[in-house]
Amino acid sequence: MTQFNGITWAESTSATLACDCLAHRFGNAGDHGVRERRYPTDMSDAEWAVVRPLLPVPGWLRGRGGQPEAYCHRAILDAIRYLVDNGTKWRAMPGDFPPWHRVYAFFRRWRDHGLVKEFHDRLRRQVREQAGRDPEPSAGVIDSQSVKADAVVSADSRGFDGGKLINGRKRHAVVDTLGLLLAVMVTAADTAAAQALLAQVATAHRRLALVWADGGGASWSRCAGNWSDWSTAAGCGNSPTAGSPPGCDPGSRTRRCRAGVTGVPPAAVGIV
Repeated sequence: MTQFNGITWAESTSATLACDCLAHRFGNAGDHGVRERRYPTDMSDAEWAVVRPLLPVPGWLRGRGGQPEAYCHRAILDAIRYLVDNGTKWRAMPGDFPPWHRVYAFFRRWRDHGLVKEFHDRLRRQVREQAGRDPEPSAGVIDSQSVKADAVVSADSRGFDGGKLINGRKRHAVVDTLGLLLAVMVTAADTAAAQALLAQVATAHRRLALVWADGGGASWSRCAGNWSDWSTAAGCGNSPTAGSPPGCDPGSRTRRCRAGVTGVPPAAVGIV
């Protein structure tokens, strides 16, 4: 007998119990046998040991009704990793994984409850700690890239980037100084998303005080809205030069602005 959250359940009596996921231990996943790991995207035992505690307790184990789960959680995660890495369709998933519609149902449930992001954020914090860093970053880097869209991409989700001469979509990303993802946003290529992305990052990462941008720092500042208000609120004291955002150091190739006020989005930093 095993106990979670004050509730006691009997473990599965399946003769093929070969995994420590909840579906094997308390459900019927053992009835489908053991899947042989054969793809580079399949989790190692060490990776599974990190991921397993992050998985949610199914509703049927919490007295919410429903049938015991019939497919291994580890196999479902391996299927999702395979799909993301290879870019295949859900319906084209190899037959040695659980049925595609069950894998998709699990992915959609975890996504809608924010569990996919939680997995990622916890893993990022662990990597930072292993590197001797604070779990939460104090500095980051913001950038964007326009990508040509295929002809089947709808017109309302694409745009024309005049600077890159690309008709498609643009991905905006903020990473920490180790290159680990903090936030990402995908828009039409003609959309400026710096303000929304920086505000999102500032809300999620309160220690973040400095963000660098590439040579397009001036355009980032225009995208971000009123740079002057941000830099003044952040207490930046350098005098701006012609064509440079307020708060930039005129004698430095690295233009930067620190945010020192709680709740104020960090000002982007242009590296000339």
